[in-house]
Amino acid sequence: MRIEQVAAQLYTLRDHLKTPVEIGRTLRRVKAMGYPAVQVSGMGPISEKELVKILDGEGLVCCATHEDSKTILAEPERIVDRLHQLNCTYTAYPWPADIKFEEPGAVAALAKALDKAGAVLRAAGQVLTYHNHDIEFKHKVGHQSALEYIYANTSPDHLQGEPDTFWIKVGGDDPVTWCQKLRNRLPLLHMKDGKPGPEGKLVFAEIGSGILPWPEILAESETSGCQWFIVEQDSGWLNDDPFASLETSLHFITNHLVS
Repeated sequence: MRIEQVAAQLYTLRDHLKTPVEIGRTLRRVKAMGYPAVQVSGMGPISEKELVKILDGEGLVCCATHEDSKTILAEPERIVDRLHQLNCTYTAYPWPADIKFEEPGAVAALAKALDKAGAVLRAAGQVLTYHNHDIEFKHKVGHQSALEYIYANTSPDHLQGEPDTFWIKVGGDDPVTWCQKLRNRLPLLHMKDGKPGPEGKLVFAEIGSGILPWPEILAESETSGCQWFIVEQDSGWLNDDPFASLETSLHFITNHLVS
C-alpha cells in the first residue's frame, strides 16, 4: 500500500459537511492531515460542479462514493451521470435499505438487482461495489451467508467488493479470509479497526489501536488487487473529535503500514 492509495471516508466527518462552506473547510483540513483522496459520503446539499471545484482546489482525488441504495437499484443511470461529473470510477451500494435478509427470496432479488445495476455502470466504464455490515453474516441462504450468496450470484464484471473490516469481524467472520475470497474483485477496502468494549462487544477504534491484524489484511487485499484503502470510523472518536481520529489513523498508517 502506498500513501497515494489512502483515502478518508467522509462519512466519518458527516457532522461537518452540512453546507458548501463547511464542506470546503472540512476538505481543507483533510488535505492538511495528509490524505490524498476522499470517498464522498454523508454530505449535505452541494452541486457536483461546486464539489469538484473544491476537491480540485485542495488537490484531493474523489476515489469513490457512496450513493443512495434505492437510487442505485432503480435508477443506475443517475449514478452514472453523477460519477461522470465527479470524475470518479467507483461507487458502493452502502446499505441494504428495506431488504428483509431473513427472507431468502429477498436476498436473491437483491443480488439480481445489483447485477443489473452494475451492468449499467460497467457499460459506462464505472464500477459498482458492495459495502457490507454485519447483517449479511447473520442470515444465510442455504449453506451460504447472505454476503457469500450475493457475490456468488452476481458477475464479477457487474459487482465488485468494498469489504468493511470492522463489520466482517463483528459478523463473526475473518477480514483476512474475505480479502482472499475477493481475489480480483476487491478494488476498495474500508479500513476500520475495533477493540473490545462494554460486555466484550467490539467498538470502533482508530487504525492500529484495535485488534485487527493490519499487516495480514493489507497483504491479502493487495494480492487481491485493491486500489484504494479507505479509512473510516463511524463513531467513538478520539476525544469525541472525528478529525483527531482520522489524523491518528493516518499517523499509524504512515508510520507502520505504507511501503
